[in-house]
Amino acid sequence: METSPLELPADRVQRIAAELQCHPGDEQVALRLDKEDELRHFREHFYIPKMKDLPPIDLSLVNKDDDAIYFLGHSLGLQPKMVKTYLEEELDKWAKMGGYGHDVGKRPWIIGDESIVGLMKDIVGASEKEIALMNALTVNLHLLLLSFFKPTPKRYKILLEAKAFCSDHYAIESQIQLRGLDVEKSMRIIKPREGEEILRLEDILDIIEKEGDSIAVILFSGVHFYTGQLFNIPAITKAGQAKGCFVGFDLAHAVGNVELHLHDWGVDFACWCSYKYLNSGAGGIAGAFIHEKHANTVKPALVGWFGHELSTRFQMDNKLQLIPGVNGFRISNPPILLVCSLHASLEIFEQASIKALRRKSILLTGYLEHLIKLYCHRREAERRGPTVTIITPSRIEERGCQLTLAFSRPKKDVFEELEKRGVVCDKREPHGIRVAPVPLYNSFHDVHKFVNLLTSVLDTA
Repeated sequence: METSPLELPADRVQRIAAELQCHPGDEQVALRLDKEDELRHFREHFYIPKMKDLPPIDLSLVNKDDDAIYFLGHSLGLQPKMVKTYLEEELDKWAKMGGYGHDVGKRPWIIGDESIVGLMKDIVGASEKEIALMNALTVNLHLLLLSFFKPTPKRYKILLEAKAFCSDHYAIESQIQLRGLDVEKSMRIIKPREGEEILRLEDILDIIEKEGDSIAVILFSGVHFYTGQLFNIPAITKAGQAKGCFVGFDLAHAVGNVELHLHDWGVDFACWCSYKYLNSGAGGIAGAFIHEKHANTVKPALVGWFGHELSTRFQMDNKLQLIPGVNGFRISNPPILLVCSLHASLEIFEQASIKALRRKSILLTGYLEHLIKLYCHRREAERRGPTVTIITPSRIEERGCQLTLAFSRPKKDVFEELEKRGVVCDKREPHGIRVAPVPLYNSFHDVHKFVNLLTSVLDTA
């Protein structure tokens, strides 16, 4: 599926509707988009939940054997079908070989993480030596901040966005307190302008320019968990480094969602989880990145035996030979069962390619946005007033696949009615419902069905 960069999603929908001689909101358009989608077969690589298996379903409103409309990939991705096979391979190896499994098979346990790290390099845009698969996201964030946040009397702040994900906020607070600093003075939070939800790039760059000499670390999310805003990573990185700051990113909502080029952008460090768009399952093994320019200058504050060079690791002489770069930050042996589930997903990404997935995602989410706007226009024409607002930026360069919706009626009511009808999404305070059509396993027909259900719920309020 090739989408010309000059043809915006709304234009494509209008063109297809004209060819089919139908309204842009008709089901025929969705079916044509799915027919033209060269990635549609990847849906078959995943288990799609059935209506009958979801706890909140009202079976009087749905066909119990239909697939649910799963728009929750921003929170927990669906299970690749090969996960069970890979888990069983390792369980079988353990049962038959015991400790010999550390050294044999396609995923020897002693290098289980290293055996799949190559599948991650194109997704984050880095070399294998710049990537480590380890721990959980916030653990990695703490390990990275221990090394990159080195406050001085003049440079003692960490800059972050308002309403950063709570775990990041807590991590930064605790890192500041660990240094004996005043959180109020050292935690520099940038907020959107009054009456706005989205941070403007010019405001971020302005603060960096004005206060950069006192900022030690800039830590932003790649995609904001609530608004779905995709921050301009290269621009923030360039501006921060020009003022002498280290610049890092929490990529939990960006990895596997948008194209990343961490090495080429010169990002100092980053970390991410793998259970959202990377589909590794709840609590899946996380990732970390440190640019190769820091390989011999930035060292871990906390060290374990898996940061020791493999060639001499088992000499057990307690003479540390630290691996340069991010792999020196590894502390313990990899959890092989978590490696298995991530392996199954990353193989699918390799087949599909992140570039092709991003192209489809732009069209898929653009189609969702277009249908919602068509509904809003209809409501306005009927003088019934708006009922839904899209918080997420409309520019495709400023978002991934997620749209955050706000409503003129209580979001709890809308959310519960959608749940009853087999829509799997989530709500976040203060007033957002997050929906994310994921290009690996969601279809244009999913989007069409979702908007039909959403508008029927809103129209009957």
